Amino acid sequence: MPAALEAESTLTDRYQTTVPEAVRRILHLAKRDKIHYTIRPCGEVVLTRAEPSDDDDPVLGQFLSFLTRDITNHPERLQAVGAELVQRLQSLVCSVVVDLDAPLSADDE
Repeated sequence: MPAALEAESTLTDRYQTTVPEAVRRILHLAKRDKIHYTIRPCGEVVLTRAEPSDDDDPVLGQFLSFLTRDITNHPERLQAVGAELVQRLQSLVCSVVVDLDAPLSADDE
């Protein structure tokens, strides 16, 4: 029987923790992945990689992963957004009202 791998981490004041590298590697976790917890009656907690839900957008996820890798590998490519561009963008959207909680509908086209 293979030996059990053990790892530990510390909770911050905000109840956050870093998943140890060995656990991330075994579960094939990447940044922004979700973690699933199964709490057994005996008090054991089993941590697994959560499967993507139907609500997750796989294309957006791949794009965000690409951006993460690119920024990590090439931080020298990052550029500050100039004040002139910020003002131009604000002028384009200043009168637009967006309800981020409203469901998307094909009827809105």
